[in-house]
Amino acid sequence: MHADQPGRLPAEQAVTIHQPTPIATVPGTPIVPLPGVVPAVQSVVLPDGRVITGYAITPAPAPALIEQRPAVSRAAVNIALGGIGFAAACGGLLILTGFIAALAAFVQQLITLAAVIFGGWIVVQVLGTGRDNGGTTVNIRKAVIKRNHFHH
Repeated sequence: MHADQPGRLPAEQAVTIHQPTPIATVPGTPIVPLPGVVPAVQSVVLPDGRVITGYAITPAPAPALIEQRPAVSRAAVNIALGGIGFAAACGGLLILTGFIAALAAFVQQLITLAAVIFGGWIVVQVLGTGRDNGGTTVNIRKAVIKRNHFHH
């Protein structure tokens, strides 16, 4: 690597820092000081001829550590978690009770429906027309009229 390669600084070349000249003020014009200290302006000439002007910034001090609050006691955490667990268990039991009540009502309705259907089937069997029992249907009035030879 040689000094004549692009992008490389020769070892002998020094960085020049320029201090800008202050602005002359008009006599009688008040100068209002700013709070705090204004840092000096510096200019740096880069090897390629560019000039960078700016303030020299000192690193900001690290922020003060935030005051640590006292930790919450383990007993308080355990009591809070126990209360949350108890509330969750109560809510779960309440939902379970409602589910069991709804299931019991559903089973009761199924039993009632089965009884109605089965009772209707029995009524049809007992009071039915008798088509399925193989017997003969007799019309009593016609039989009596035929036997006595009453003709209309």
